[in-house]
Amino acid sequence: MISINAHYDGRVIVPDEPVDLRPNEALIVRIEPRGVKDVPVDESVLSWLAENASNDASLPPDLSDQHDHYLYGVPKKRT
Repeated sequence: MISINAHYDGRVIVPDEPVDLRPNEALIVRIEPRGVKDVPVDESVLSWLAENASNDASLPPDLSDQHDHYLYGVPKKRT
């Protein structure tokens, strides 16, 4: 699954950057306005994390332990 930024020009949804998709490929498009997404009150944090988890091989393997290093540039913690 990919997420892209786009805008509606009054007729069609237009991606804001190039998209690597095959022509005529059937897609499911989920539309949500940019901004803060309201989380339903009955939804748990764990279900939100599971729904938004990423298995991207380009992410550092120690991201969960060293997130301050990757977010803010602080020195890595000793493990």
